[in-house]
Amino acid sequence: MSKEAIILFAHGARDPEWARPAERIAAVVRSLRPEALVELAFLEFMEPALGEAVESAAAAGASSIRVVPLFLAQGGHLKRDVPVLIEAARARHPGCRIQLAEAVGEDEGVVQAMAAFAAGA
Repeated sequence: MSKEAIILFAHGARDPEWARPAERIAAVVRSLRPEALVELAFLEFMEPALGEAVESAAAAGASSIRVVPLFLAQGGHLKRDVPVLIEAARARHPGCRIQLAEAVGEDEGVVQAMAAFAAGA
C-alpha cells in the first residue's frame, strides 16, 4: 500500500509566532487524514525548507506527496520559485509522485470563509 504525504507549504517569517496558524492547520489535517504523513515546510526564514520536508516524507516511505501552498494567490513565488523547487524534488525522488496544488486562497470555500469573516458573519 502506498503512503501519501501532505506538505503544507507556507512563506515563513522571522517571527516564530507567525507559524502558529499553519501549525493549527497541520493539526487539523492530521486529524482529518490520520493515515497520511502531514508536514509543514517554509519558503524562507523558517525550517524545514520544502526540500527537507520532501526528503523526510520520502524517507518515511511516502510514494505520493502533495504540496499544498498556504498562500492566498498564485503570485510570483508560486509561479516562479516553487516550480523550480518541485522539479528539483522530483529529480531527487523519481519514484515518488510529487504534485503541487493550487494556492489555498484560490479555493472557493476559502474565499467564502474569508468573506464571511470579513463581513462579520
